Amino acid sequence: MSLDVDEEILQDFLVEAGEILELLSEQLVDLEHRPEDSELLNAIFRGFHTVKGGAGFMQLTALVECCHAAENVFDKLRNNDIQVTTVLMDVVLQALDTINEQFDNVRSGETPADAEPELIASLAALTRGEQPAAAAEPVAQEPEPPTPASEVVEQTAAADADAEFDQLLDAIGGAEPAEPVAAADDDITDDEFEALLDELHGKGKHGGAVDSPPSEPSAAPVAPATPVAASGDDELISEDEFEALLDELQSQGKGAFAAPAGDTGVSAEVAAQTSPAPAPAPAPKVVAKPAVTKPAETKPAPKKAEKPAATETTVRVDTQRLDEIMNMVGELVLVRNRLVRLGATIADEEVSKAVSSLDMVTADLQMSVMKTRMQPIKKVFGRFPRVVRDLARTLKKEVNLELRGEDTDLDKNLVEALADPLVHLVRNAVDHGVEKPDIRLAAGKSRVGNVVLSAEQEGDHILLAIADDGAGMEADMLRALAVEKGMMDQDSAERLTDNEAFNLIFAAGFSTKKEISDVSGRGVGMDVVKTKITQLNGTLNIDSVPGEGSRIEIKVPLTLAIMPTLMVMLGDQAFALPLVSVNEIFHLDLTQTNVVDGQEVVVVREKALPLFHLKRWLVDGCIGESLPDTGHVVIVTVGTQRVGFIVDQLVGQEEVVIKPLGKMLLGTPGMSGATITGDGRIALILDIPSLLKRYASH
Repeated sequence: MSLDVDEEILQDFLVEAGEILELLSEQLVDLEHRPEDSELLNAIFRGFHTVKGGAGFMQLTALVECCHAAENVFDKLRNNDIQVTTVLMDVVLQALDTINEQFDNVRSGETPADAEPELIASLAALTRGEQPAAAAEPVAQEPEPPTPASEVVEQTAAADADAEFDQLLDAIGGAEPAEPVAAADDDITDDEFEALLDELHGKGKHGGAVDSPPSEPSAAPVAPATPVAASGDDELISEDEFEALLDELQSQGKGAFAAPAGDTGVSAEVAAQTSPAPAPAPAPKVVAKPAVTKPAETKPAPKKAEKPAATETTVRVDTQRLDEIMNMVGELVLVRNRLVRLGATIADEEVSKAVSSLDMVTADLQMSVMKTRMQPIKKVFGRFPRVVRDLARTLKKEVNLELRGEDTDLDKNLVEALADPLVHLVRNAVDHGVEKPDIRLAAGKSRVGNVVLSAEQEGDHILLAIADDGAGMEADMLRALAVEKGMMDQDSAERLTDNEAFNLIFAAGFSTKKEISDVSGRGVGMDVVKTKITQLNGTLNIDSVPGEGSRIEIKVPLTLAIMPTLMVMLGDQAFALPLVSVNEIFHLDLTQTNVVDGQEVVVVREKALPLFHLKRWLVDGCIGESLPDTGHVVIVTVGTQRVGFIVDQLVGQEEVVIKPLGKMLLGTPGMSGATITGDGRIALILDIPSLLKRYASH
């Protein structure tokens, strides 16, 4: 069944509740390590309470019920009535999973399904301080509203609430009780609500209009006795009173979108809180006091009303609009590049100054727009405490996860794209890296293994690192395993450096696990990681010390929209090499090269690097053409491999906007997109890994 709620209110709820639920996953795992942290307990309690409040406002009864049951548990924890245990955390995390599923239903426009009765019963048992398995009967002394598992209890409480509410309205109505009592069966009227507030705080002191008869000011000298103290020194209704009333309504599914029903009413608990209100003094005495002080009391009211307007500092913008702005800024960058190139050919000082100013303003605008698309990487990191906790319990290991640099910002598209690779790497560190407690103790380590997930900005790139203090990797074992799986011969394996041997774990089908489990062993995960990082124009590096642990570093650009490149010429055609892959450029006498195993190589700092003529691969009619005696060599890095590309001419560094290829060129090996150069020509952007895969093997 689809939801029938206001779309704008629904979107506000989805944004707020979504952020809270993401944070709760991390906070719950932290609580298991710091059960004595009262601030953390209060934060988790407020999180469930806020989600429950928003759900109750939209009459999402199933979501309210589950949040309320979890909230009761943390209320008991806050009051030290029960203690944090592993069993308790398992049940609460299961409840959070259920709430997330219900939230996904709301996000898709569907009414959330009810939580499993066993889960609600387990939460109720924890609230009573019992084991979840023993949760069968509700406790009569429970001060919180009963869980909706029993309709009889709920109907009884509602009937008692109606009776007490009727008595309260009778006391307020005085000589005319008939009309309020009749209205109590439906919604409370405006007059009844005003009368209730007048009785609690004094007439006119709750922000409403005071309609006092002209004859009443004469009674002013009689008033300043006890009724002034009863009105709370002219205060508005207290936050605790309002919170209790709202909480009680929401916990029963009474929200702004609830249809009027005959059994609606205030619960016994709230009625009990408000029922003493008529007792202090007769209403006429209270009314007289505000009539005299009315001018003084009405002055501060406008100041209080102006405060909320000043706190509006953010605006929610559709991401599609941000993408459109980013595309327009990209076009502006292309125009800027063209003007800079033209300005260099015009010997006019004023033109040069104008072009320089445009260059600077465009760069600032580009950076500002990029920042609007930035999100903290905490949106990705927040899911890992739960991942590590669940995986460690499955594997019977003890693992502590440390997060660093959670406030590091990067493009929202990268945040989404990095989620899956990082999950694979963190799971790999827990499964393959960290040993079981008895093995760690035998090796002289602590029982608890450590995994560190960090992020930091380095220039125009983000450096991500996943490190563990586990068993590490042995290069010789990896070499032998590669030979055993037929990935390479013995001689090739022996020529691998240790770093190259470590990178074998990213090869498709390569796994150090001898037994396949539901966690790992198929040799797929790390291959997916490498493929995804390569698509993001990123690089991977791995280092390991046997017995001490491993460290994997990922380097990705800050944004995917604008890319720094090295422009080169092959004949009359321009090509762009991603600058992140370029390591070195030098001029070479091509007559001094060598040939090893049929491959042309050049020795650079006592290491042989393979050489490839890009012109033969990418320009028609150049396959049989004689080679020049000299050329420019661009050394690039692909994973751990370094190769040299021979080009005709170096144009220079240039920031380009990546444009997708047309249908005719889409899927062409070695091409990732196109751009427009500073001189107005079209340049193809090279995809170096796929270029080598397509041509180097031939």
